[in-house]
Amino acid sequence: MKNSNPPKISDFPQGNENIEYERFFSGKSWLKQLTSLKELNVPLFNVTFEPSCRNNWHTHSGGQILIAIGGKGLYQERGKKAQLMMPGDIIEIAPNLEHWHGAAPHDWFSHLAITCNPQNNQNIWMEPVSNEDYQQAFNSTNK
Repeated sequence: MKNSNPPKISDFPQGNENIEYERFFSGKSWLKQLTSLKELNVPLFNVTFEPSCRNNWHTHSGGQILIAIGGKGLYQERGKKAQLMMPGDIIEIAPNLEHWHGAAPHDWFSHLAITCNPQNNQNIWMEPVSNEDYQQAFNSTNK
């Protein structure tokens, strides 16, 4: 049976288990679209990750903005050191930049994800982040 009630770690709604995109995640995540007025052109989602859950390497052709709102997470760009994400941290991701993000090993994590340039923004999903690379990324944030 799937857990439909992750712990409340922010004031934003957590939504439902992210079944549609689960093949691109290592672990379980929950997704809630927070905006509905398409004329505003600002899709905004809350993504909640269980401990150790992260998404695959991927790009956004129009870029993305992440705002950490609860727990402890990680963000890493290909070829760079991982960054620890704590509530209030903002990550601006340039178009077509290869990256991944998710929860720290022992913490739940939520971030708001803003889709930039939504009229032509496409995700390109790549390979999963290996357990070894994930642990190395986390360890690098603690030094």
